[in-house]
This record gives sequence, C-alpha cells and structure tokens, in this order.
Amino acid sequence: MAIAEEVARRSTCLRRQVGAILVVDRRILASGYNGAPSNVPHCEDVGCLREKMKVPSGERHELCRGLHAEQNAMIQAAKHGVRIEGATLYTTHHPCSMCAKMAINAAVGRIVCREDYPDDLGKRLLAESGVALDVFRPATA
Repeated sequence: MAIAEEVARRSTCLRRQVGAILVVDRRILASGYNGAPSNVPHCEDVGCLREKMKVPSGERHELCRGLHAEQNAMIQAAKHGVRIEGATLYTTHHPCSMCAKMAINAAVGRIVCREDYPDDLGKRLLAESGVALDVFRPATA
C-alpha cells in the first residue's frame, strides 16, 4: 500500500490524490494515478471542471478531465501487453463503479483499498462479481 500511496503523489487532481498498483506474486505489473490523459492539460494547470460544475464526489464520473488511478494502471498494463488476470489491485481509495466494472472484466482477482469512496454501486458490483475486497488496516506499533 505504501507504493500505491507514493504513486498517488504524482496525481494532478485538485480534489483527491489516488494511486493504484497491480501486483502478481509480489511483483508490480503496472501503476497509475489520477490525472488527465496524455497530451491533455491537467486540472492543476487549467482548473477542475467538476468544481466549476459543482459535481459532488462520487457522482457523474464522466464529467472530469482525468482518468482514475485504477483505470490508468489497467490501461498501462494493456498498452504494454501485461496480463493482469488474477492480479491484486492495491488502491488508495475504494474503486468507483466504473473502475469496479473494469477490474471485474479484466479478471482482477482481489482489490485492497485504504480509504472509502462515496459510490455504493461500485461496492455492490464487486460483491456480486466475487472479486475479493479487503480494506487495508496498517499495523499499529
């Protein structure tokens, strides 16, 4: 999870920094953070469309310049021909419904998240699909 948190620091989102990594057998296959597509201005440069439109968190995901961290991790794997079937997706936030659907169809085997996200449909879809979901709880000293 510490690596996903480090990846999140690269985020260009003004609302929430999210990082994700795909792992198989303790080997990182791909990583992603939330931000605009390649060669498109980032929100930190042009402002947040969702803020301007007063879109609440967890709603209307399509009204955003950026891609989610989980999406970017899966896209990077596909772009480079890396098979992610059965992988564990470590993400700093619970996947939204769009990312949950992508992870289900990509045959991600398990998702580990640290923080919640206000999208109950994502939670229901993961439960219905049988994708294992674990909430990361750091060990206390």
